[in-house]
Amino acid sequence: MGPVTAAPGLPAGFGVALDPRLRRVDRGRVLIGGTPMRLVRLSDAGCRALDRLVGGATVPGPGATATLARHLVAAGMAHPRPPLPPQAGVADVAVVIPVRDRPEGLGRALAGIGPVAELVVVDDGSTDARAAAAVTAAAGATLLRTPRPGGPAAARNRGLHATTAPLVAFVDSDCEPAPGWLEGLLPHLDDPVVGLVAPRVTAPPPAPGDGPLARYESVRSPLDMGPGEAAVRAGGLVPYVPSAVLLVRREAALAVGGFDEALRVGEDVDFVWRLAAAGWTARYEPAVRVTHAPRRRLGDWLGQRAAYGGSAAALSRRHPGRLAAARLSPGAALGWALLMLRRPAPALGLAAVATLRLGRRLRPLGGPWREAARLSAAGHATTARVLADQATRTWWPAALGAALVSRRARRALVLVAVLPSLAEWWERRPELDPVRYCALRIADAAAYGAGVWAGCARERTAGPLLPRLERREAGSATAGLWKTVVHMLGKVD
Repeated sequence: MGPVTAAPGLPAGFGVALDPRLRRVDRGRVLIGGTPMRLVRLSDAGCRALDRLVGGATVPGPGATATLARHLVAAGMAHPRPPLPPQAGVADVAVVIPVRDRPEGLGRALAGIGPVAELVVVDDGSTDARAAAAVTAAAGATLLRTPRPGGPAAARNRGLHATTAPLVAFVDSDCEPAPGWLEGLLPHLDDPVVGLVAPRVTAPPPAPGDGPLARYESVRSPLDMGPGEAAVRAGGLVPYVPSAVLLVRREAALAVGGFDEALRVGEDVDFVWRLAAAGWTARYEPAVRVTHAPRRRLGDWLGQRAAYGGSAAALSRRHPGRLAAARLSPGAALGWALLMLRRPAPALGLAAVATLRLGRRLRPLGGPWREAARLSAAGHATTARVLADQATRTWWPAALGAALVSRRARRALVLVAVLPSLAEWWERRPELDPVRYCALRIADAAAYGAGVWAGCARERTAGPLLPRLERREAGSATAGLWKTVVHMLGKVD
């Protein structure tokens, strides 16, 4: 059985909250936002229905309001508010914890689980099996052991097949769930198209005596997908969620064959994307938090980042086009190429032409040229941020080579490495001085990029190293209360 697609509306009893980045213009009839950004014109009936939902009303049942709510949630313009209490409870949940050689962390993870239907620990070939067995027994959990390590994907799959509850939560042994973590995730599964929901994963706050790494990780964990709730999909605001903690429908996990055991890293990204390809929706719920223990030694930390980057090539083989270094429209690519070649006049001309074309499409709005300029500026700012980030991340070997032979390239590389790091330090205000924060951020990006290049060499693919050109066309009218008028041109995911 797959997700319920015959009834596309949001279920009765659900409410919605508009995304904080969404703007309503033209007396509330036009919505601008979503991922990718788009412009939506509502009919009079649609505008009234949205006003009711924003005012706190819930979906009354199948019909136009439910369809509108589903479309807005699917576009990232709004987020679902499930009814409470949820239909499913902790008695419907099995928890699977894969572990290898971390009995202390396993004890903390087990202590935070709380009451569930089934609790299974899969020991993936620990060198000291007795330690894991003792901790598992003390928690009253079931222990499954494999004599040789098969990797986290294999351990999760074994736990999946050893349990029977309709919902399965995968929790890594170095995570500590907060009280009420399950109760915060379960309501999303009242929507029959949702196959997976994940919390926000953060590093613990630094303790007295912690070193620079712990202080850096406390505000910039690689597993932290940020404070914004979202649907999880490739190219979206939240393109994937880590497998540190996942709550999954058993039928959804089994339908896609579980985790890919050939992947030792990146198996979580692959799993989420295969669920989406099968028609399921995944939700990211940052209101629920779990903590994840960071690496404490610099060598281990850099190795972890390189391993994350190394998974990109294998994922690119399985999901072609989804791991491009950047996504650009042909016009945006040409404009930035002209800027790098020191041809600002034709680059600005291209940008002006694109803005004029967009303004003509927006003529039905009041102030179309102002709106076109705003959208174009936002698109170019996003493109600049992505290109600067990739210069010190995926493309840094090439950027460094250019810097060695060109003074202009050297100055540009220093700027894109230092200025964004300083801006981020100022925004996040970690318990760490700006010099060490910037150094760790640059090392973080460089280690990841080195892993990407090494993975591409192993897999013999350049997919994750290359930008992808995409032409976004204006959307066509859809049934019901909404109509897509135009996609933002030059948007970079």
